[in-house]
Amino acid sequence: MQHLLIAFFFILVNQATSRKLHDSSSIFERHEEWMKKYGRVYKDKVEKQRRIHIFKRNVEFIESFNAAGNKPYKLSINKFADLTSEEFKASRNGYRRNKQAILVKATPFKYANVTDLPTSMDWRKKGAVTPIKDQGDCESLEQIYYKLKGVAGLSQLWSYGGDPQDNYSEANYPYNGTNGTCNTKKEASHVANITSYEVVPAKSEASLMKAVANQPVSVSIDGSGLEFQFYNAGVFTGDCGTEINHGVTAVGYGTTTNGTKYWLVKNSWAAIGVRKDT
Repeated sequence: MQHLLIAFFFILVNQATSRKLHDSSSIFERHEEWMKKYGRVYKDKVEKQRRIHIFKRNVEFIESFNAAGNKPYKLSINKFADLTSEEFKASRNGYRRNKQAILVKATPFKYANVTDLPTSMDWRKKGAVTPIKDQGDCESLEQIYYKLKGVAGLSQLWSYGGDPQDNYSEANYPYNGTNGTCNTKKEASHVANITSYEVVPAKSEASLMKAVANQPVSVSIDGSGLEFQFYNAGVFTGDCGTEINHGVTAVGYGTTTNGTKYWLVKNSWAAIGVRKDT
């Protein structure tokens, strides 16, 4: 009996070791495929080994989350899969609230007395949302300006520079995700001016709904956390942090078939989808 127990234990150890080696090999292969897909290149073998370890940990988190199936949204192995949460936050959550007075004057919230609101809104269907861009590692924010005749693809690069008086077209001043010097030759061709702005009352989703029912609205959020980092689809109901570090655009709202209210949000990391209305 003792020999049988030892033999059985030996088989279990061998099987576990074999499975571990197989899983390790699988991670290496998946990481190689992921590198090809996203064009990732590392400076040396040491850095690559470190990234593989981070990739493995993130993949395990993503697959464990999806397997649990207890949330109305899914995660995916996206282009951030070899970044730690801290690295992701440092590279993608660069928004810092400006406490200084803006150059243009704020006006009272004009939608305060609006009562007749549609049950749902999607500004994409009205042609009021420009294509999604990828901000890259530049700490820029996605902006949308709708109060023009038609949709103007304004330059995020110039708008980020903070000049509200002269805004240029995306075609004339394209976004490249890097900091640089201004192109004075192109500055003479501005297409819009910001003459005023309105602030939606803080901590009031009713006010935000009134605003979004009438136009897309720039919104500041906490865009950190692993679930947000790897969000793929569904109504995001994850924890909402309190550190305002990322800018997005609310382009709609609605209610799912099971009664969950949501905000439709345009991001600047490619796509994000919907976020819970709490």
